[in-house]
Amino acid sequence: MTRVKELLPGLGIALAVSVVAFVVHQRVDVISPHVISVFFGMLGATFGRIEESFKPGLKFSAKKILRAGIVLLGFRLSLSELGKLGPRALVAVVAVVIATFFGTQWLAKRLGLSRSLGLLMATGYSICGASAIAAVEPFAGADEEEVAYSIALVTLCGTLAIVVLPPLGSLLGMGTGQFGAWVGASVHDVGQVVAAASTHGPKALAVAVIVKLTRVAMLAPLLAFVAIGSRKRMGEAAVAGAKRPPILPLFIVLFLVAVAIRSTGVLPVTTLARIKDAETILLGMGLVGLGSNVDLRKLRAVGGKPLMLGLGSWALVALVSILAVQLSGL
Repeated sequence: MTRVKELLPGLGIALAVSVVAFVVHQRVDVISPHVISVFFGMLGATFGRIEESFKPGLKFSAKKILRAGIVLLGFRLSLSELGKLGPRALVAVVAVVIATFFGTQWLAKRLGLSRSLGLLMATGYSICGASAIAAVEPFAGADEEEVAYSIALVTLCGTLAIVVLPPLGSLLGMGTGQFGAWVGASVHDVGQVVAAASTHGPKALAVAVIVKLTRVAMLAPLLAFVAIGSRKRMGEAAVAGAKRPPILPLFIVLFLVAVAIRSTGVLPVTTLARIKDAETILLGMGLVGLGSNVDLRKLRAVGGKPLMLGLGSWALVALVSILAVQLSGL
């Protein structure tokens, strides 16, 4: 009971902000509720003063609540819908994820940045932004500043994509389907994908969402790959008595269960809509908690190299995606 009372103030703040973000998104659908949630968390950390009584609940939101939202995200994915892309398109999406994941880590190494920061940003840029960063954090061995910088940069670049990609797509003469595929393959957050793709009509939006959700489906195998590498690095420590991380965390296993349930078609549309709303709220709460660790004033001390990494990774995923779209015939 004492633990519950300790968590309530922070959980209440996170829930309130997430609900506001959800309502704003319902009224203006091009505005991502996830971006709003992260932004208000950052705002509180940077210009406000987060009271000690709020911190336990915000930390709980950033860890446990966010993972619950990722589990519910699995209900958006249907294997039959993902199969509609066709084998060439599926290969293209996988190629984009792999190229971005390893390319970002290579760039981080060339810039002299830590392996942990490179891993966080590689996962965020290749899969689904802040949610993916939160999922890989247990394996990265990163400090709070590195997590905060990763979230700030992936949010910044995803938001810039909403403004930059639509006119660039028109300038390149891309068709609606091609533009949607490009957005889905290169933009990080689902809400940001919707915002950018909707500027080119419903066909672009439909293709973008399917491609984006295919990228989200890559979260489980990518985390398994990272976990295996982490277990190998911790082999000696495990012999000494330390516990090695599981190949797949429980919340990713539940994410896959949710995908399997969604794929059966047993859930009615109304139930899926309610689950989607709950997912948006829970992810929003988690992102408020993550954002509350991002004091932008402190990030200036980190230097310009992480910013170069973020912008470089953004350019990498955009370029690889447009090549993949062209070669796959989407």
